[in-house]
Amino acid sequence: MFILGKNIKLMSLTLPEITKQIHSEDIRKVIEKRFNTILPIWAPMQLAWLNGVYRTFNDYEKFMIVMFLMMKTFDTYSKNLVMLNFDEFFDQNMVEIETINITELSKNLNIPKETARRKIIELEELGTVKRINKKIIIDRNTWPNIKPEDSIKRMSNFLSNLSNMCVEEGLISTPIKSERLVETSKKHFSLIWSLYYDMQMPMLLNHKKLYGDLETFHVCGTCISNDALHTKKADISKISKELYLEKYFSSDSKYFTGVNAMSISDITGIPRATVIRKLNKLLKLKFLKIDNKKHYSSGGVHTKKLLAVQKIVFDRLSKFAERLYHLSSIK
Repeated sequence: MFILGKNIKLMSLTLPEITKQIHSEDIRKVIEKRFNTILPIWAPMQLAWLNGVYRTFNDYEKFMIVMFLMMKTFDTYSKNLVMLNFDEFFDQNMVEIETINITELSKNLNIPKETARRKIIELEELGTVKRINKKIIIDRNTWPNIKPEDSIKRMSNFLSNLSNMCVEEGLISTPIKSERLVETSKKHFSLIWSLYYDMQMPMLLNHKKLYGDLETFHVCGTCISNDALHTKKADISKISKELYLEKYFSSDSKYFTGVNAMSISDITGIPRATVIRKLNKLLKLKFLKIDNKKHYSSGGVHTKKLLAVQKIVFDRLSKFAERLYHLSSIK
């Protein structure tokens, strides 16, 4: 993809110079090199998105089904060379989707067919999915806080910070301001949000596979995010990724006070009784540890498994960043 450098003017557009390219592989190398700096801003941002996912329906699988159906709709837009900006997309409260295939949903979302069928029925009872004549419609009026304004701002701030790191590593000459990334995301919304979902869906599916369910992942992710956020207070920029993980996320690390069950419930929206049940599961599996004040933090035992999933997520992030940086360089 093309990125900032000297620009070539063509008609009313300012296009990036072909020789000034940045590839997702290069962005991925920057993320790996700056892992210690990336994680403390990436983890809380992803946690904020996951909190929103849960609070939409108080049910991850319902959200994932709607997300999957919207991804298919975005694909249809793309095949027909249709791209809607933010206002055009949200001016339509009713979004037509393709026929719902339970077998396809079950396979792609890794949920039993009966569960997929039950969730669709529940979405119909909520009025989120409607059958009007021969059309299947998603009614966005039934979603609280439907417009992803905060998600766009958070992701744009993160990618702007990442672009600063890319400048420092010599990949691009000029950092990209978050305001420009917000503007680009809204201008090309249906494309950008399709790419965003392409990044986030594997994140959900792979963590579900690792933890067994998304509530357990959400609870554990809250504890890890809290740990990562606290590392910002330490001098972590000059130590290796390996030392960073060993020092701050190992089973015998004493650097963090952790977070208690009530706080996890308040942060995530998950009922406290469910949080406690999931915490006990995570302790048994050694994903987390607990101190004498009943504060929970990273157990450090499964770091390799967590990093394997994180690699998939960061690979997708790099591809997403490449596309958004490219679009943001066109004026």
